[in-house]
Amino acid sequence: MPVAYGAIPSSASPRLREPTARNDSEAQAGFIFGPPPPTLKSSAYHVFFSNWINVLLPFIPLGIISGMLGWNDALTFTFNFFALLPMAKLLGMATEELALRTSQTIGGLLNATFGNAVELIVGLIALQQGLLEVVRASLLGSILSNLLLVLGASFLAGGIYHKNQTFNTTAAQTSASLLSIVVMAFVIPAAFSFVVPPDAGADKLLLELSRGTAIILFIIYILFLFFQLKTHTELFTQEAGEDEEEPKLTMAASIALLIATTLLVSVCGEYLVGSIEYVAEKWHLSNTFVGLILVPIVGNAAEHVTAVTVATKDKMDLVIGVAIGSSMQIALLVTPICVLFGWIIDQPLSMAFTAFETSVLFVSVFVVNSVIQDGRTNWLEGVMLLAGYIIIAFAFFVMP
Repeated sequence: MPVAYGAIPSSASPRLREPTARNDSEAQAGFIFGPPPPTLKSSAYHVFFSNWINVLLPFIPLGIISGMLGWNDALTFTFNFFALLPMAKLLGMATEELALRTSQTIGGLLNATFGNAVELIVGLIALQQGLLEVVRASLLGSILSNLLLVLGASFLAGGIYHKNQTFNTTAAQTSASLLSIVVMAFVIPAAFSFVVPPDAGADKLLLELSRGTAIILFIIYILFLFFQLKTHTELFTQEAGEDEEEPKLTMAASIALLIATTLLVSVCGEYLVGSIEYVAEKWHLSNTFVGLILVPIVGNAAEHVTAVTVATKDKMDLVIGVAIGSSMQIALLVTPICVLFGWIIDQPLSMAFTAFETSVLFVSVFVVNSVIQDGRTNWLEGVMLLAGYIIIAFAFFVMP
């Protein structure tokens, strides 16, 4: 899965290995080479059988067929919901494989571009269909899901195996500080909507403020990439030499997987979004709850599995990169793109979140900053973050 910040192998070329006892003649020669390069057959096997979440792959054709034939909207939503879960993982796999074969800078840009591709594609589709409330809720929900659900589950899982775990506070605080800027960018439009009276053209002014703010956030994200990949790379590469990976897919297979998965995500995402309103009414849920809780589960499934897995291996720098870094991508990259795309297609998407939504975001960022500031974590802190997420989810569930 694409990591928002962290170690990105700078080369995928064969590396010399230490001698092993498996082959005495090779050991006597002093060195052996790494495993053979991937083939088309081994690439296909890795794509389909490398992860347990691939058991959901049959939902992809079911989701597409249900949408094309106009089956019951509840079935269409369910099929495409489960179809997007393995595709998020496959999209991350393709991106990582391409990143392994490029320089650190190009690999970082690939991760930045496709790290939250599912959320971006689903958001743009919902925007085209005029579901502005769902788009805003999904953006906020993705941030909260990564900050509280993914990070909390990782701290809990890691704490079960390790009494205390440590991580690089400098890199974590840098990303968390950027999220504080995001909170300010979200609070100001919300407060602006209360100050300017409707007869003064509040909606138009709010749109102008939101679009200007989106441009500034996008510029901040570009500058952060430059900071991470160029001027301060040492802050984000502590784990680079610990467990360098070899490519599992051929270059052609990686590119084909990236293109095919992106197209399938677009198709399934369109059918999913098209059935949201019916499902929300049928299941007596608000559009906000669907966008804030259910939709982010799709995009964050891969992050969740990856973060929990590496937390049990005590690689907490990578966990922080997955969770906080992914939240930062949503806030500084996906949100501005959605706002600016809405501007292009004449959909008035503003950053005017409700007072309740901005309060939830503010408290969540504050809690996460408090938890990570000492550079140490344990299972109880994970329980606290999970409890916070459950409280928020329940609040939006009971909200009319």
